[in-house]
Amino acid sequence: MFLKIRKMLAQYFTEMRWYTLLLSLSIYAVSTWCLMTLAGENALTSSTDFIYWLVVTASTVGYGDLSPTTAAGKYIVSLYVIPVGLSFFALVIGRVASWVSFQWLKGVKGLQSLSVSNHILVLGWNEQRTLRLLDLLLRERDAVDERPAIVLCVRADIINPMPDKIEFVKVNSFSNDKDMDRACIADAKVVLMDNPEDDLTMTTALYCSQRNPNAQMVAYFTDETLANLLRRHCPNVECTPSVAIEMLAKSAFDPGSSVLHHDLLSVTEGQAQYSSTLPQDTTPVDVRAAFNQLKALYNATLIGIAKSDDRLNIQVNPDLDGQLFPGDKVFYIAKERIKKIAWQRFSKE
Repeated sequence: MFLKIRKMLAQYFTEMRWYTLLLSLSIYAVSTWCLMTLAGENALTSSTDFIYWLVVTASTVGYGDLSPTTAAGKYIVSLYVIPVGLSFFALVIGRVASWVSFQWLKGVKGLQSLSVSNHILVLGWNEQRTLRLLDLLLRERDAVDERPAIVLCVRADIINPMPDKIEFVKVNSFSNDKDMDRACIADAKVVLMDNPEDDLTMTTALYCSQRNPNAQMVAYFTDETLANLLRRHCPNVECTPSVAIEMLAKSAFDPGSSVLHHDLLSVTEGQAQYSSTLPQDTTPVDVRAAFNQLKALYNATLIGIAKSDDRLNIQVNPDLDGQLFPGDKVFYIAKERIKKIAWQRFSKE
């Protein structure tokens, strides 16, 4: 009978809900107060001292500044207050620790819903290539003032590869509203898509373009024909095909070209390529003035421009007689990103 009762109580307390636990604690506190009052322990039953004494005694801390003085009070504390209180104390601590551990585990496994906005959303998992991408994004983020959150969203059965640096979401599909809402797809500022299969990247790009048409979207394709197909259906998506073959061919006739391209894309070695947008309060600037002032003031080289109404059409090596207007984007080569460009000085040249 004792073993059955112990088993029943163990199962009951294991499955106890929070509201049941709070009710049990209330009954325990009230019953203790009543017993100590009947025992004549008036010094322990005042409103303030009782709560303090009960917590200290039930947790077996036992400071000794308050203790029972009557024989009945000592028996009550020894046989009821401490054994029952210690059980409740251990149960609460265990429940809290278990809940914290479960919440942390949900975050690491990507099972929680995020609450972020204006973030960079990376869709897809390509192992070392994705890790390299995340590392580059983190390095680039360190050079800007906004410091947007970086969210990795995958279908693969993995855990967060950088739990102290990025947010993580695991989904069953990149085109399911409920799953993608957990990654805050509608509030993302930038969406980067890189999946092992180009077909999956295509469907993901079509879905994301419909859910968040104002976001900057970049999709990587191994097959350039699919990239061209996506451009026709979603002109706002920047399609990036593999350029490894082109770099090999270029290096055959212009040795060092592959090293040059790698250097321009890397943020850890030498000069790299960056961009900046002319503020809305800036007066028009001549391309010649922008070219000269970037070099004179920042030791940077202007290599291309993009008009505000056609951001995906990059004019490489633009005509110096042209003009730049607010909202236009300038691409340049520099040792590091220029955080604040004095565009007003350019317009006065």
